[in-house]
Amino acid sequence: MLVDEFGREVTGVRVSLTDRCNFDCVYCHNEGLGDTRGPMDPQDDEMSADDVVRFLEVAAEFDVDAVKFTGGEPMLRGDLTEIVRRTPDELEVSMTTNGTFLPGRADELVDAGLERVNVSQDALDPDDFAKVTQTGAYEQVLEGVEAALNAGLAPVKLNMVVFKGTKPYLPEMVDHVAENDGLRLQLIEYMPELVGNADWAVDTAAMHEWLAGRADRIEQREMHGRSRYFIDGGMVEVVDPVGNEEFCANCHRVRVTHDGYLKGCLNRNDDLRPMGEMTRAEIRETFRETVANRVPYYGEYMVEEDGEWVVNEKYLDDPPTADD
Repeated sequence: MLVDEFGREVTGVRVSLTDRCNFDCVYCHNEGLGDTRGPMDPQDDEMSADDVVRFLEVAAEFDVDAVKFTGGEPMLRGDLTEIVRRTPDELEVSMTTNGTFLPGRADELVDAGLERVNVSQDALDPDDFAKVTQTGAYEQVLEGVEAALNAGLAPVKLNMVVFKGTKPYLPEMVDHVAENDGLRLQLIEYMPELVGNADWAVDTAAMHEWLAGRADRIEQREMHGRSRYFIDGGMVEVVDPVGNEEFCANCHRVRVTHDGYLKGCLNRNDDLRPMGEMTRAEIRETFRETVANRVPYYGEYMVEEDGEWVVNEKYLDDPPTADD
């Protein structure tokens, strides 16, 4: 197993299979790359199924035990089932999706080896949902969640990005997962440094306080130090990396872009490393380099001075946005 210089073992990988998506969510940062989405047709720069599987086989050599497939929308890949089926048995397989293609395909993906799924759902009203996603696919998403549950993928995590536009929907979403067995809610902090619109950000500390006031029980996950709130039989988990040193200190993942670059941190693009022709030797070398060069904190919250990592006070006082 590879360990970076800050003592973090790399136990998981997050692989983007495409930057294509049938949604146009207002908060999307496309796995930290920004809005790079192109045509909906398959693109030449996407890793082939063989490339993806070869990378995962090398990752398994380094004792990585989990992979999450992402996008864009990973279910736009016609060979997704093949990729899942060919993923090494040592790796737990999960996926994040908008859910629209799960009806009719969830069973085949489970049969191929898919074990968990996150479905993006930011609102429970079709009009509110359309404002956020720029689509009219609300009913399809509900059908997708139901298909995932019927295929045995419970618990299904509903991903909700919390910003000023969705914050009013939070109480209803918490009640929704409490009232529906098999659902969990994952609240994801809005990242203005990747998307812009810094005034959309909400007070995450206040959100934690509100959840704690409603919770019957609270626990901390080892992964990222995430807080979990158990409320009226439902579970709400908060993903809050912005300004959270503990989150980064517990990060054990590296990421792969759809076009075959490794990156040590979701929120940095200055550490992208190509895997070239995707030979096993090149993948091994790039994987080792990526882990060896991981930084202790994402973005520019910490900078290196005289060989030491120190807090970047300028960044904290005036954090940049994606428009800078």
